[in-house]
Amino acid sequence: MHARVTAILVARNGADFVERTLGALAAQTRRADSTVFVDAGSTDSSSTLLAAGAPAQLITLPKAVTFGAAVAHAHRVIEPVESEDDWIWLLAHDSAPEPRALEALLAAVEIAPSVAIAGPKLMRWDAPDTIAEYGETVSPFGASLALVEQELDQAQYDHREDVMAVAATGMLIRRSVWVALGGFDRGLPTVDAALDFCIRARLAGHRVTAVAAARVLSSGGPELFGRDTVSGASLARQRRSAQLRRRLVYSRLFLLPLHWLSILPLAILRSILQLLNKRPGAVLGEFAAALVAITARGVPSARRAIARTRRANWSSLAPLRMPWSEVWQHRAHARDDDRIATSGPPRVRVSFFAGGGGWIVVFAAIASAIVWSVFLNAGSVVGGGLAPLSASPADLWSNIGYGWRDIGTGFVGPADPFALVLAVLGSIAFWSPSQAVVGLYVLSLPLAALGAWFCAARFSSSAWAPGVAAIAWAVAPPFLASLEGGRLGATIVHLTLPWLVLAAVRATRSWSASATASLLFALVAASAPALIPALLVMWLAWLLARPTSAHRIIGIPIPAAALFFPLVVYQVGQGNPLAIFADPGVVAAGGTASGTQLAIGSVGGAFNGWSWIDGLVGVPAATAPGVAMILLIPLALLAIVSVFIRGAMRAIPAVVIAVLGLATAVAGAHLNIAVAGTVSVPIWAGAGISLYWFGLVGAASSTIEAIRRGVALPAIAFAASSVFAVLPLLIAPFQGTTDVREGTGRMLPAFVTAEAGNSDRLGTLEILPQGDGSVRALLHRGTGTTLDEQSTIYSTRTEVTTVERRIAVLAGNLGSRSGLDAAPELDDLDIAFILLAGNRDSIGESAERAFEALDGNRLLTPVGVTSQGFLWHYDGIDSASVDDPGPGPNDTATGTLTLTVQSVVFGAALLLAIPTRRRPRVRSRRAEGGVDDPDSTDTLGSAYDGPSPEEVER
Repeated sequence: MHARVTAILVARNGADFVERTLGALAAQTRRADSTVFVDAGSTDSSSTLLAAGAPAQLITLPKAVTFGAAVAHAHRVIEPVESEDDWIWLLAHDSAPEPRALEALLAAVEIAPSVAIAGPKLMRWDAPDTIAEYGETVSPFGASLALVEQELDQAQYDHREDVMAVAATGMLIRRSVWVALGGFDRGLPTVDAALDFCIRARLAGHRVTAVAAARVLSSGGPELFGRDTVSGASLARQRRSAQLRRRLVYSRLFLLPLHWLSILPLAILRSILQLLNKRPGAVLGEFAAALVAITARGVPSARRAIARTRRANWSSLAPLRMPWSEVWQHRAHARDDDRIATSGPPRVRVSFFAGGGGWIVVFAAIASAIVWSVFLNAGSVVGGGLAPLSASPADLWSNIGYGWRDIGTGFVGPADPFALVLAVLGSIAFWSPSQAVVGLYVLSLPLAALGAWFCAARFSSSAWAPGVAAIAWAVAPPFLASLEGGRLGATIVHLTLPWLVLAAVRATRSWSASATASLLFALVAASAPALIPALLVMWLAWLLARPTSAHRIIGIPIPAAALFFPLVVYQVGQGNPLAIFADPGVVAAGGTASGTQLAIGSVGGAFNGWSWIDGLVGVPAATAPGVAMILLIPLALLAIVSVFIRGAMRAIPAVVIAVLGLATAVAGAHLNIAVAGTVSVPIWAGAGISLYWFGLVGAASSTIEAIRRGVALPAIAFAASSVFAVLPLLIAPFQGTTDVREGTGRMLPAFVTAEAGNSDRLGTLEILPQGDGSVRALLHRGTGTTLDEQSTIYSTRTEVTTVERRIAVLAGNLGSRSGLDAAPELDDLDIAFILLAGNRDSIGESAERAFEALDGNRLLTPVGVTSQGFLWHYDGIDSASVDDPGPGPNDTATGTLTLTVQSVVFGAALLLAIPTRRRPRVRSRRAEGGVDDPDSTDTLGSAYDGPSPEEVER
């Protein structure tokens, strides 16, 4: 019997394709017996073009509908089914069949009566010799897969006939089967509708075949129907949503509740895997798909429809599924294709060991061990802005988030973001967290050299530039000044800046690098909040310079924002917004540096330690700044020349960074927002000068890189002058002139520490005599206030609380013979010890007066002289009866919410940052002179550093 074919052509906003498709339909060697054209809510000229094609029937729908819904509308107007040889042929506006396509499809079904569905080989619209898709199947977990896609057609798959499914485009369907199965499932509006229909047809006892001789040009899959483009995240959501619906529809009845209950937990697990696979855009799609599946309608009716038409067992589909071995191979090919498409040409880079980087780090390690040999056996480092850390990682982590801050008289509020940095750092030396700071000091120079070398090598093809950059960065004046002043935050900033820039550069091509940059951005911001404006300017400039990579760059500040948000809200609410930029840690007053001193990198006001020569006989006082400036002439000259020679485009960003750093340091030096007793303390300029120094070293390295002949002389002069310029700072630890010193691990005398073991709320009133004859009072709880318990909210407070006034009055009366009965106040404030700081040989008149008053107070029992000063004990306090202050850190609803949000943000960033695949190899340069064209090394990098996207199923 002669087969009767009705061609259904559906168009929606496809005016650019319709004419070619209509021409191809009219050119068929075996033309369709009838044609039905459907305009599925187009807003362009598609309807007019369809009418010009003179169809048997033209249907114009008033609003946009899916491809399957449009086909259903068309089928209703076709004459009723008269025989088993009635067929419908589905085409979209962007599917142009080759002349013999319908003839080949009919030939395939005529020789095999059991075939109810036949599909063509879909070829790319813009590349007719490339297979767009040929056959569909599912993985063992039910994810839809194309059997063949995006391969050059060399007839290598023409033997394949029986398949699980074929695409909707060009599908030839027996009308009786279409009617019996009810057409496409309305719950699958885009992807997998054809797959589901073919599976139901096979379960009904019919065959599905792919016909290689039938070729149809296609511009895209069903997800592109009526759209110009679709994002990868949107496509992933559609596929996952379709997979979940099919899972609920196909599931055995007794497993259906389990599948439904597992949807949300699987969404969480798959989101983690998506982050590990560097697909952050798919995370929201996972939850959106889960929500759609949980609330989906029509699942019971779809299950009943399958039960009504099923004639074959589900096991009959097993041979047509793609086994795991082929799934992995299929995805490996997809990753390789994507990597080839996105990677740039290999770059020539200098080798770390052959290029001298390894030797520089080794010598820096030896120098660091010598300079900081005084700390090799230390349990902690104290002094300046340093204090011991808490005794265990658990205590460190309890001080992050939002809750009770046990410093001074105590308050409820957010922790400093730096507390998280200290928690991570201290956990490295979990047996004794304070030793992590000791290790940081001992390894400071090699760590700085290592980061600078790799950062400079990213932009260099010779060994000289990374080498001199590593040396100059390792002995940078602000770095050594921060170390010797106990400025841990500024020290961490100096060590982190090279890695932050390196990660930010790579972030244009890699999600892993982008996440790493976001974590390093948060680390720098938390360690030196004053750098936040400069960091944001750099981020914004990088975002504008690389708009095509904006989706990776734009999220870099998010972890820092999550970390600072509670503190910003608190300080703004207190009317003290500038306090956000205060230095974390112990408040320590430092020397005030002039603009000239800052320009040469001196942040302590002593011209990088050269002020000592003023005391030499016959040496004028003006010699110190002159020596410091002369030794930095090579750096200044190389930095200035960098913007005028070949490769200036690489040096200009470095100069801009230097300007931002110097501006930050100058502004911070004039911003007094912290208080130490009666002294207001400006922001430490060390972090800003480190950023300034980073720009100068980067610009100078660019000049070294640009010099082709005679590079050794300026490079050696640069490196040597950098070392000689800071010789006084390098020998300062041996002279004992630094603020930092070896600590015992205790903040209070041993007797207090032992007593505080019974109660961490036991109070110690420390009285510190001041130079003006007054005294300063500090209240410590338990074993003392550790570095991780410090708070910028406390150090920048603008008002004195009632309790603080009581403490001040108490300290004043105890430090003088006032006759006041202090017992009630000592009882109420839970103060068991009085500590007079200093020793009797060095204290002044006010301290001597305080000593006599305390020693003559009948309420106090002298304990004796300690390393911290004179100690007295008040016997009226029972440590077991000291009251608990209330909810601890993160015990409140606000604390829980804060910690949860921060954990989610940082957890996602960590998952993205973890490298999951090997990066492609690049050529390395083993000796100088191996590069023909140094200018070919671009400023922003060209090697692909990140993995390609991969679907995660479960």
